[in-house]
Amino acid sequence: MRLPKRLCLVLTGLLLALALVGGRAVPALAEDPQRLPSYVTDTAGALDRGQTAELQQAIDSLYSRDHERLWVVYVRNFGGMGSNSWGEQTSRLSGFGDRDVLLSVAVDDRAYAFTGTVPPSVSDKELDRLLTDQVEPKLRAGDWAGAGLATANGLSEAMSGSGGGLGIGTLLILALIVVLIALAIWLWTRRRKARRERAVMESARKTDPTDTAALEALPLVILDALSKEALVDTDNAIRTSTEELRLATDEFGATATAPFTAALEAAKRALAKAFSIRQQLDDDIPETPDQQQSMLIELISSCGSADRDLDAKVGEFDAMRNLLINAGDRLDALTRDVVELTARLPKSQETLTRLVAEHPASVLAPVRDNVTMAEERIGFAEQTIESGRAAIAKPVGQQGAAVADIRSAESAVDAARTLLDAVDTAATDIDQARAGLPAMIEELRRDLAAAAALTEHGGTELPTATAAARTALDQATADAATNPLGVFRRAVAADTALDQAIANATDRKRAADELRRRLAQTLTAARSQINAAADFISTRRGGIDAEPRTRLAEAQRSLDQAEQLEASDPGGALQSAQRAAELGSRALLTAQAAVRDWQAQQQRLTSPSGSQSGAILGGILIDGMLRGMGSQYRGSGGGFGGGYGPGSYGGSEGSRRISRGGRF
Repeated sequence: MRLPKRLCLVLTGLLLALALVGGRAVPALAEDPQRLPSYVTDTAGALDRGQTAELQQAIDSLYSRDHERLWVVYVRNFGGMGSNSWGEQTSRLSGFGDRDVLLSVAVDDRAYAFTGTVPPSVSDKELDRLLTDQVEPKLRAGDWAGAGLATANGLSEAMSGSGGGLGIGTLLILALIVVLIALAIWLWTRRRKARRERAVMESARKTDPTDTAALEALPLVILDALSKEALVDTDNAIRTSTEELRLATDEFGATATAPFTAALEAAKRALAKAFSIRQQLDDDIPETPDQQQSMLIELISSCGSADRDLDAKVGEFDAMRNLLINAGDRLDALTRDVVELTARLPKSQETLTRLVAEHPASVLAPVRDNVTMAEERIGFAEQTIESGRAAIAKPVGQQGAAVADIRSAESAVDAARTLLDAVDTAATDIDQARAGLPAMIEELRRDLAAAAALTEHGGTELPTATAAARTALDQATADAATNPLGVFRRAVAADTALDQAIANATDRKRAADELRRRLAQTLTAARSQINAAADFISTRRGGIDAEPRTRLAEAQRSLDQAEQLEASDPGGALQSAQRAAELGSRALLTAQAAVRDWQAQQQRLTSPSGSQSGAILGGILIDGMLRGMGSQYRGSGGGFGGGYGPGSYGGSEGSRRISRGGRF
């Protein structure tokens, strides 16, 4: 049936109108990157006039407040390009600078990109939360205007630091909590410090006051407190000693108490010096900490020396005071000793005469005059005993001279007994010396040979003992026949001193060998630990932050220091090597933990392929973890969570350039 011409025209017009109205069903033309004419560009017709004006107002507020330029463009699609690439090219065509960021939305492709330079005040975590928690949900819901508004408002909040939105009341409560915590910490720290100072003070009181090395290790505040205690204690001791000495002098006389008077005067001079130092510390002229330490140590040492000198005389002083209690009995005992020694004189003289006939004069040189000297000592003892008896017969308070007489008699009796004993045992001693001298000479030679191998570890005592032993060996070799007893005794004494010096040197050598063995082991362990940490970090640097790298660098520095000190200072080298091993171990442990965190984060996010993830971890492709940026760094293409790029030569200035986005 043929339609009328007018009807055909009407139907044709209707079809054309339907085609125009249903244009969205027809595939849209590709929209290439473009130079944006304004801050809000909507070629997709996603916004109505009111929404456009609202978004423009939010963008203007962002610039007025923070001087950051936000551009928003809505298109149908990205023309087959990756969202990040489309955004990057549009940014270049639009001539964007360091304060321009672009939100590109393809409404039909359901993809977006956020490109530009992140403002310095916005952290990567804040940017991730903005895109993930605010922008993407609105894009998924088709709220195109809401996505742009969320971007503008979110950037403004992040740049102003108000993103948390905490109220004044909450802030006040938090501030109060912080103050209370700080107060509690301060009180706890103060009590702990007081307990620690008390413990240090108790330990310091046990320190030898004349040991300057030990005093130098004490804190300045402890030295100051210790010096004040030392002044008080020494002053009290001197005052008490002065009173006691005055009483003793009245009783025993100045001669008997002269040694105690000299010790007390020396102590007073030391105390005066200590008070002078304290005055300098307390005056208005300030001293440096080093000067204070030196002066305090000198003060404490002066008081310690004074106290020690007084203590050295206590036993003798007490004995002097107690001698008068049983002076009569002591004089009677001394008289019996004199009688016994007098009875020994004839026999000792006979023994000496026989020895003179049997041995050369040089052999008997040590004992030739012993009998004569013993007679003199016995005569002196008799005189002082009589003088002592006369002294104790005087009234109380005038008997002090008896003390000196008793002591003198005791010394004379002891000397006479020693002289006669030497004569009586001379024959046996000479025979034993002559028989033992060859072995003693051989022992000296062996010990001298042993000492020669320990020169490096001998300190100051080994050379002295070695010289004395050589002299004794020469004398023993030369005078063995003429003076066997004398040279034997000198050889024994010299060899005893040399044996002690060799033992000390051997201990030092053994300690040095052990130190070097431990150093070698520790250096090996440190190198192994550092190499393991370095290899781990190098092959996984894309997932490792600054802490393990810092530990590794410090470990290497400590290892270098240990190797430099290895020959000259093994002790210092061991400390550096131990620190290097510890830091190397910490570097490896923290690096392993960082990689585990990185891998867990990749699993939570939309991850790249396995091979790409491995390249990122290995540092071949670089993402934000390289500089502690949390997630993806720079690159192009892919869905949301993409944006990786290869590493390249250069510094870190480009690290804030971002290109993020993806599908929604």
